[in-house]
Amino acid sequence: MTDTTKTAGPAPDTARHGLGDAIRTWWDGLSRPAQWGVGVPILLLLALLPLFPPPLLNTPSYNFGLVMAQVAMYALLAIGLNVVVGQAGLLDLGYVGFYAVGAYTVGLLTSPNSPWNQTDGGWLDPKWAWLACLPLAVAVTAVSGLILGSPTLRLRGDYLAIVTLGFGEIVRLLAENLTELTNGSLGLSGVAYPHVGESESRPEGVFSGGNSGDPDAVNLLDRASYGTYWYWFGMALVVLVLLVVGNLERSRVGRAWVAIREDEDAAEIMGVPTFKFKLWAFMIGAAVGGMSGAIYAGQVQFINPTGFNIINSMLFLCAVVIGGQGNKLGVIFGAFVIAYLPARLQSVNLVSNESTGYVLLAIDVAVFVALIVVWRLWADRLGAWPRRGVITGMVASGVLALLLLGSVLLFRKGGAQSLGDLKYLYFGIALVVMMILRPQGLFPVRQKLLTYGRQVYQAVRRPAVREPIGVGR
Repeated sequence: MTDTTKTAGPAPDTARHGLGDAIRTWWDGLSRPAQWGVGVPILLLLALLPLFPPPLLNTPSYNFGLVMAQVAMYALLAIGLNVVVGQAGLLDLGYVGFYAVGAYTVGLLTSPNSPWNQTDGGWLDPKWAWLACLPLAVAVTAVSGLILGSPTLRLRGDYLAIVTLGFGEIVRLLAENLTELTNGSLGLSGVAYPHVGESESRPEGVFSGGNSGDPDAVNLLDRASYGTYWYWFGMALVVLVLLVVGNLERSRVGRAWVAIREDEDAAEIMGVPTFKFKLWAFMIGAAVGGMSGAIYAGQVQFINPTGFNIINSMLFLCAVVIGGQGNKLGVIFGAFVIAYLPARLQSVNLVSNESTGYVLLAIDVAVFVALIVVWRLWADRLGAWPRRGVITGMVASGVLALLLLGSVLLFRKGGAQSLGDLKYLYFGIALVVMMILRPQGLFPVRQKLLTYGRQVYQAVRRPAVREPIGVGR
């Protein structure tokens, strides 16, 4: 009798390729305490980043701490918008409206220019007024999401996008035209901020704009400027919101959101109350956006309608699309790109002088012509990815030629344009390239079991045990 063996357990899974897949597989195989053991040191390193900015990451034109504070604020916005767009699949083009509601809630209650100011003899003490207004701004914004979502979330697709776009513009126009309440385009100044850490050297606290920090101090807290303190506070809120949203994602609420995103009609037929869960997503996303708006008002201490235009709403959506819809850490990376890249490129010019501009322009035109020749002669012989690469190269070289031409023409007037001023251009190009090459985003979400997902994953990843059968048993 021939000896045979039988493999017990699941068949070994196919090996994944790529650094991202390897990191994801390693991370998913860790237990929850082990993930915290890896994540906490990473958070500490990120917290120390503004105190010791790396030369390549430092922003010469802006305070690096303030840039990182803006990154944390944009990360909150991206997480909130990801709940609406990435988790529930609701296209929201007016998310900046919730951002404005949160900021104006703090501004109206704490600014001396507001008739509703409660810090001058009212029920708010200036020392803790901002801290009291933060949860109030979250609640007011959540209620505004409820008011907007109740009549409009029965719409879908483009119709819902148009309604939310109108909401964002309505909020901005109200802030601009209600001059007796919001001071119109002049804005509200003197908005409250946290009065924490007051001392002789910092009489207004560590969150005040007068705290420039001491880069030569040994004490890390003395080195930190007010932008760094806002960054730390924003990081703490980002971690808190990630914990809340992550638990929701793994609950029945998250499963309902995924079902609605994939096929709302099928979810409705299977008994999912789609309207209720869509309204939950809208309110949670609005509350997180209002929290970020309150941080913005306290940090800048001045708000006006121009800071809440529709372009900013498109940037927030761009962060979600670039990072990866549905992936919480991916959208945080997208927010970092949106907030950091323009500040980093603000001190960079495309060309250093006019003659160099002409040389680079000639080289770029030659590359563009060569790509056209390659496309005309060998397009049918190229594979899918080489064809995409040629198309992307033609788009990039064509846009670069226009930028070089503009820089050369501007040099004749005494200076070239900074690359930081062209953020809408290269973010638009990035979206076009993403739609061609990677429409799911840089870090696409991978749907897996949300209930007991970790236990199931670890069970199926165990090595198979071979048991002999037949005569060899």
